[in-house]
Amino acid sequence: MSYQPPFSITPAILQSVADICQLLGRWSVVGDTALSPHLRRNNRIRTIQASLAIENNTLSLEQVTAVIEGKRVLGLPREIQEVRNAFAAYESLADWRANKTDDLLAAHGMLMAGLADDAGAFRAGGVGIYRGRELVHMAPPPSRVPDLVADLLAWVARAEVHPLIASSVFHYEFEFIHPFSDGNGRMGRLWQTLILSEWQALLAYLPVETVIRDRQADYYRVLGEADAAADATPFVGFMLQALLAAMREAMAQTGSEKSSEKSSEKILACLRQTPSLSARDIALKLNMSPRAVEKQLAALKKSARLRRVGAAKGGHWEVL
Repeated sequence: MSYQPPFSITPAILQSVADICQLLGRWSVVGDTALSPHLRRNNRIRTIQASLAIENNTLSLEQVTAVIEGKRVLGLPREIQEVRNAFAAYESLADWRANKTDDLLAAHGMLMAGLADDAGAFRAGGVGIYRGRELVHMAPPPSRVPDLVADLLAWVARAEVHPLIASSVFHYEFEFIHPFSDGNGRMGRLWQTLILSEWQALLAYLPVETVIRDRQADYYRVLGEADAAADATPFVGFMLQALLAAMREAMAQTGSEKSSEKSSEKILACLRQTPSLSARDIALKLNMSPRAVEKQLAALKKSARLRRVGAAKGGHWEVL
């Protein structure tokens, strides 16, 4: 008999799936079927910082960005290594298949390189999950881990439920099995993203980890409720709500970016016609705030689309 994780599909879960699908359709249209490279990168950095923060990494978003850009950062070597590993793992998502055990092990090897002696291998010992001094979950014995993971991945491949539900069920079951000595939380979140991205490529850049971090107490609470009930349903409901919140945020981001692009093109058009305009002149002409115009001018200069020739007074703009 094939393995079947215990969970139920409630009316609330069905409504969440419908709401997410509706937003995903609108997001695809607003984003012209793909996020800009700038927004993809920003979302990926936010994903990495949030997923590691859940595991007590103290680096800020600015520090994580600097590490990824290859800059020197004052921080704990382990935390810096965690960022480098996580960025490499998320950048490799397209190389892996969600139902392949070898890919799961390869991903863990990349995510935990230099952090765990057994990176890329299932744990060889027992493990318990503690909150403070309280044991909240005793994972299955190590001898069962390979078979349990194989069954779970096989179920993911043939699941006849919506990928939003299947990915959330996987996430819970993966944390229940706790197949690795370390890195299970970040691996569960990474692999749910992979499952979702195989369904809709845009979801590879959905920073749901930021919502989980902000609702971390609830994240652990529903994991406990699902454990107590021996049923993934509470966790599935939580994850779908987190995905919905992340989708709404992504929609707002994309809309803001599109608005910014339109504003920058209007500014360039003004300066092509009248290169001597000041930031205040542009603001009055386009009905924008002077501060917003100054930010756009700075961004256009940074992206080599605009150059200032001469002094602030008496000089002019050159559109490149």
